[in-house]
Amino acid sequence: MSGLHGISVVFDLDGTLVDSEPNYYEAGRRTLAAHGVPDFSWAEHERYVGISTRETVALWKRAYGLTASVADLLADTDRRYLELAAAGTRVYPQMRAFVELLAAEEVPMAVASGSSRAAIGAILTGTGLDAYLRTTVSADEVARGKPAPDVFLEAARRLGAAPADCVVVEDADPGAAAARAAGMRCIAVPSVPAQADDPAFAAAGLLVRGGQRAFTAADAWEWLARRNG
Repeated sequence: MSGLHGISVVFDLDGTLVDSEPNYYEAGRRTLAAHGVPDFSWAEHERYVGISTRETVALWKRAYGLTASVADLLADTDRRYLELAAAGTRVYPQMRAFVELLAAEEVPMAVASGSSRAAIGAILTGTGLDAYLRTTVSADEVARGKPAPDVFLEAARRLGAAPADCVVVEDADPGAAAARAAGMRCIAVPSVPAQADDPAFAAAGLLVRGGQRAFTAADAWEWLARRNG
């Protein structure tokens, strides 16, 4: 065995395992345009990276004075996102390699995401990651989204693991904060490398400051083995 006995790994999905932010941005842009908000920019989208879709549309409703209900905005955004995701979602190659390394050593794994359950399922199935990641938790299934620890604690419960034995892999500061609140170690791979100095990332056990371009499965594996040794 690998020396990782007793460790479970919980992955965020969007921006961590897969490059889904362009699809989420486009889905949001189309939804807001349909509700009278033109010119939604990528910079504006980045404000919402790392929080659940439900919380995002609730923030849109307040920020832009939208008359549609949160439920309708969520349904519109999810519908558009699933259409875009079905057309193609890219898995970060080194993240796929990391998942495969962990699977080969029978390390328990889960996905805990702010996306809807339908979106999680569609992405995992479409990318083939469902062969390795069978335990999933959506923010819709818990009381509070990130930065609250609920999705990570529920993932640990479903894996039958103690929070202290779990390592979270995250790309956004709300997720890193949620991992800390859950009492879990964190591998942080910022999807926006310029945000690497955010205080939420300071507690990460492994901070890959260069984001996905700097992340390697071998380095993450070595860090896990060393910490578990």
